[in-house]
Amino acid sequence: MNTHKFRKLNVWQRSIKFVSLIYEITATFPKEEKYGLIDQIRRAAVSISLNIAEGSGAGSDAEFSRFLRMSQRSAYEVIAALEIAINLKMADKSVIDGAIEEVDQLSAMLTGLIKSLIAEKV
Repeated sequence: MNTHKFRKLNVWQRSIKFVSLIYEITATFPKEEKYGLIDQIRRAAVSISLNIAEGSGAGSDAEFSRFLRMSQRSAYEVIAALEIAINLKMADKSVIDGAIEEVDQLSAMLTGLIKSLIAEKV
């Protein structure tokens, strides 16, 4: 993959929609969490799509893969933070479980893209 047009990547498009979902969910959290868990979850969710975009401008597939792995780490951070929100009863568990399912799918898509970049080298 010599040129990385992130806007055409399904995983990037889906990650942008995921950010909207996270903003909707966290808008229902207690206001005192604005600079706590809300901010943390939102930044991690945004980081997924931003790392995909930034990495797409990298000079090599290896460098792009590195940014995709950073996106995955941000996805795991979102999952952990959402689990904390469930434990603190900040939102309906079924709503948060739906978001966790979506971010799991994003992570799987990132894994697939990383594998395809590595396979191009073989």
